[in-house]
Amino acid sequence: MNSEKSFVRSLGYLASTGTAKGIGVFASQAIAAEEVVEVAPVLQIRSAFELIHAELQRRVFDWERIACVKGTSALGLGYASMYNHANPANMRYESALGSNAIMFIAVRYIEKDEELTINYNGREPLSTEDIWFKMCDVVPVKEVDQNVQNGYYGGGLIWPEE
Repeated sequence: MNSEKSFVRSLGYLASTGTAKGIGVFASQAIAAEEVVEVAPVLQIRSAFELIHAELQRRVFDWERIACVKGTSALGLGYASMYNHANPANMRYESALGSNAIMFIAVRYIEKDEELTINYNGREPLSTEDIWFKMCDVVPVKEVDQNVQNGYYGGGLIWPEE
């Protein structure tokens, strides 16, 4: 199957991470470096990021930066919006299919049952600062006391109380 011309079902499955991240996506098979893990359709949202509901802001991709579609965010379907954050991550992502999809590519060999992760701060697997977390007013799990009782954990994040 040519991933440049069609959608590709994820090579992962959903399961509990057993951590404050909640649910994650895990490799259903061994995945080679540079192998396409998923090509998922996106719903483009043409609105200023600040006008998007806070819960949705935490799930969308900056489509203006990724796909050069001005003033647009994108909600990834499939497992696209379910991948948890890691820095460094084991996948990178880019727009595909004429900006109608997002493609996830392994940056290294990934073991079967290993969690599939992306870096929320940008398309590359490694970043030097947590830009996304500051923009969305979210604290990365690594910085959160696991015994915090007043936060909502999910998607690798803790949301501040509204």
